Amino acid sequence: MTQLEIYAFLIGMYVRSIKRKNKDGSEVEYIQLAHNTRHPEKGYARAEVVYSFGRRDQLDVAALKRLVSSLSRFISPEDAQELEAQGTGLKFVSSRPAGGALLLKGLWERIGINQYLAEALRDREFTTPVGDAIFAMVANRALAPASKLAVEEWAEKDVHLDIEQPIQVQHLYRSMDFLLEHESAIQEKVFWATAHLMNLTVDLIFFDTTNTYFEMEDPGESDLLAYGKSKHKRDDLPQITIGLAVTREGIPIRCWVLPGNQNDARCVDQVQKDMNDWKLGHVIWAMDRGMTSEENRRNLQRAGGQYILGEKLRGTNINEEALNRGGRFKVITESLHIKEVFVGEGAGRRRFVIAYNPEQAEHDRHVRKKNLERIKVELEVLKKQSGKTHLKTKYALLAHRSMGRYLKELKSGKLAVDKARVREAEKLDGKYLLSTSDKSLSAEDVALGYKQLMEVERAFRTLKTTLALRPVYHTKSDRIRSHVMVCWLALLLVRVAEVGTGMTWSRIRAELERLHLGEFLHKDCHILQYTETSHAQRNILKKLKISIPKRVKSFTGTP
Repeated sequence: MTQLEIYAFLIGMYVRSIKRKNKDGSEVEYIQLAHNTRHPEKGYARAEVVYSFGRRDQLDVAALKRLVSSLSRFISPEDAQELEAQGTGLKFVSSRPAGGALLLKGLWERIGINQYLAEALRDREFTTPVGDAIFAMVANRALAPASKLAVEEWAEKDVHLDIEQPIQVQHLYRSMDFLLEHESAIQEKVFWATAHLMNLTVDLIFFDTTNTYFEMEDPGESDLLAYGKSKHKRDDLPQITIGLAVTREGIPIRCWVLPGNQNDARCVDQVQKDMNDWKLGHVIWAMDRGMTSEENRRNLQRAGGQYILGEKLRGTNINEEALNRGGRFKVITESLHIKEVFVGEGAGRRRFVIAYNPEQAEHDRHVRKKNLERIKVELEVLKKQSGKTHLKTKYALLAHRSMGRYLKELKSGKLAVDKARVREAEKLDGKYLLSTSDKSLSAEDVALGYKQLMEVERAFRTLKTTLALRPVYHTKSDRIRSHVMVCWLALLLVRVAEVGTGMTWSRIRAELERLHLGEFLHKDCHILQYTETSHAQRNILKKLKISIPKRVKSFTGTP
């Protein structure tokens, strides 16, 4: 069967050849495009010639090629299903989403991750398709997050990954072990390749931590799973801590998996030591209030590094002194007013930037007003209580996260609104305090730089929602670490796609997953063909410099 015949079949017609004898006994073969119609009176099927291409030995090959190209634009897997039912001889096998995986594979290869994995495997006698297995896990995180056990079936039946070998569960686990062996080297090589690809300037690094819990009672002897202060209010479950460093564009640089009972401030020393090995040059670290300590400030300045740190508004003398310094605020934007102050003398002199957001100030006032109104009601209730009930309500109010801060206990034992604390809170409405060791940055750059710290929070949201970091189906420390590494690689590809297109990953994924790869059989022929790419799909791929796939991916067998 010729390629022309295949395209004819796909639109409900077929190509036939008719042989006729001349008077001198010679034979001439004619090629026709035909389809079967039912005789209106006699009821039987007959062939109706739609077009005659002429004698076989005189065919216009160039014209046929143009026809094939034109017809291919309108063929889809759904068409094939209908044709199969009509008995054309063309068998539709399957149709699987392919666009999302095609995009991820394109970025995977552009960044060179496949190359780095191949280099690491060069001297290893592996039969496991490590590179394909790692890509399958990463693609699954980005497209349809599932357990490792489910990835095998997903890769076989639910998506076209364009990999050389079928993926089995044991391949995934072996590849996770390999990934962990080369964790640091892969992260470094991959990041620098990404930085070069996207022309990133690594001058400002944002770092933050989060944690994820495990629904189990006993963490065993794991060096990672431990009880700690949960950011998800699940102190009753063991957890791990995940650290993440990103660029000002939100591109992940490196991730860390740390014990669940390790507080944020203690992470900084390890993070700084690890990143010093990368020789990033002059780098400014931006971190939130949980990282603030004198030791961390010293650590962040090792090897010429600098910092921008969010500072606590209460509890330290030097911070309160900075907040009480006079001076006018400079208006940068409607939501950002700044004031620069210095505290201390000589080597102990510290530079602070006070940022003020009028909208946030109004919000803070509104929230406090509601809390004070609620306190008034609760105090009236308290007056009417006695005994154990009275005591229980009293201490619950004092311990309350929102109301307790504005209450004080009088010598008589009664509770009352602490007006001094209310006045102190009013002074802090809409403000946040920053400190920096860098002398070259303007106060405006310090404030704007810190605001970009939300890129880390955005990355964590992507990890936890889009990429479904949890539930984590592993309990062994090594497997947990490699699982987070897989999620990091998926996050990297997702953020590169978002930055490169200016679109959210959910929108990119939805658009590209409409691109399917259809599989067809006809006699001894096997055909793989994409559905026609839409304008939106082509635009996404073009922005990311990924080649638009040819309609016919493969055509094998005996024509």
